[in-house]
Amino acid sequence: MEEVLRRSASSKRTASPGKVATFKEIKDIDPEKRLPTASKELDRVLGGGLLPGSLVLIGGDPGIGKSTLVLQAAQGLGRAGCKVLYIAGEESPQQILLRARRLGVDSEKIMILAETDMNILEEQVRVIRPHVVIVDSIQTVYFPELTAAAGSVSQLKAATAAWLNLAKKENIAVFLIGHVTKDGQIAGPRILEHMVDCVLYFEGDRQHFYRVLRAVKNRFGSTHEIGLFTMDSAGLQEVENPSEWLLSQRPRGAPGSVVTASMEGTRPLLVEIQALVTECRFGNPHRTATGVDLNRLALIMAVLERHTGIEIQAFDVFVNAAGGVRLVEPAVDLAVAASLVSSLRNRPVAADAIFLGELGLAGEVRGIPQLEQRLLEGARLGFKRAVVPGFSLRGLQPVPGMEIIAVSTLQEAISACPGA
Repeated sequence: MEEVLRRSASSKRTASPGKVATFKEIKDIDPEKRLPTASKELDRVLGGGLLPGSLVLIGGDPGIGKSTLVLQAAQGLGRAGCKVLYIAGEESPQQILLRARRLGVDSEKIMILAETDMNILEEQVRVIRPHVVIVDSIQTVYFPELTAAAGSVSQLKAATAAWLNLAKKENIAVFLIGHVTKDGQIAGPRILEHMVDCVLYFEGDRQHFYRVLRAVKNRFGSTHEIGLFTMDSAGLQEVENPSEWLLSQRPRGAPGSVVTASMEGTRPLLVEIQALVTECRFGNPHRTATGVDLNRLALIMAVLERHTGIEIQAFDVFVNAAGGVRLVEPAVDLAVAASLVSSLRNRPVAADAIFLGELGLAGEVRGIPQLEQRLLEGARLGFKRAVVPGFSLRGLQPVPGMEIIAVSTLQEAISACPGA
């Protein structure tokens, strides 16, 4: 049982002696300048850089690269003249030094503090007065006055509240690294996500080299931006051309392979949708979706069978968004449907075609936003044809070198499907 020890207090609250509340008119408040981390991908996800006074929580699977990410960010912040305090709760300073040498991190502005007592940490932060604090990890920090163990709910709430108070009062940017549960959520029944300003998830398979940094909460920027990295012996490397990288291993002439364009914030990403439709030999048909919502896949299959007459429900269906990305917008529906038909018929779709559009339950292909940006990105990478909703063509400027195939129904899209 967790118990919080509280100081005795009178029933009537009074203002702290010597303290006077002050206010500013909104027109007199100067906007803060963001701190550059020297990582374009991290700065993009943060909303243009690290904002002083912000509390940023970074979660991800063990070994995914969270400590590597913040240590490389510390190097960039140090080069920009920012004093960085790295609080080592899980590793010794010698272990952090070994990682820093491997990553080429050598800024004299980075200081290491191996301590987990929150009272001592608060005092040291006020003495050192850093610009940025990195807490690795928040589950190791504790208040001795609380009887609960470090990492418990009460300790997490108290420690996070203390860092929030420090960040706001001292105008310090704070990175908190958080562990995740078996379900992939940040440990502590999501209480940390509600207390911080920004929540970043570092996604990817640690057995592979790609990493995706995604914002799921951001009070100072968009939650639609993602950052793409690759992991090698020298640390995390930014992917400067994500679309080209995501399509670099795309098989040519393979049935079930279709390219679409998904908007991630302000940036269009060309992604390959792969589908495998096979005969079901064991009981109920199997459905698997990676990077695509499974319920959305079921809806697309139902619309496909009802409005085109293509029988697919009796088959095993596997769908994958190649490259480890997660597609959540309905603008990729038409590409998923085209990949299913291509795999079922065992006929490849034209390699120079992309598919864009949302499917409605009546079998209509509905309009999508930011069509021009998607088409320009496709044309830049050499795609010559695009199957798009006719509704979205209103006011669209011609895209040089791109043939536009406008459709209004799923049946029209399947009939006009280049190559299939």
